Amino acid sequence: MSTMSGPADWRLHAACRHADPELFFPEGTGGPALLTVDRAKHLCGGCPVQSRCLDWAMDHHAAFGIWGGRTEAERRDLRHALTRTPYQRGSQHA
Repeated sequence: MSTMSGPADWRLHAACRHADPELFFPEGTGGPALLTVDRAKHLCGGCPVQSRCLDWAMDHHAAFGIWGGRTEAERRDLRHALTRTPYQRGSQHA
């Protein structure tokens, strides 16, 4: 299980490290929230630690926010799909 802190703190390399945290916790599911989700995902798309972030969210069952470029619903769908196949760290599942 990965941790968020320690000598190899992956967050230090995250593209979002200086971004407003509210960008990754949009309120609502429509209108302006969809634009916020798109902005957050765009930032995640170029992140060098995107897969580590997603691994952390999956390991810790993060219920809220955008982690590793995935929304809560997308991570829930991924987790459901992975109950049929083992999750491989660092892989990019669709």
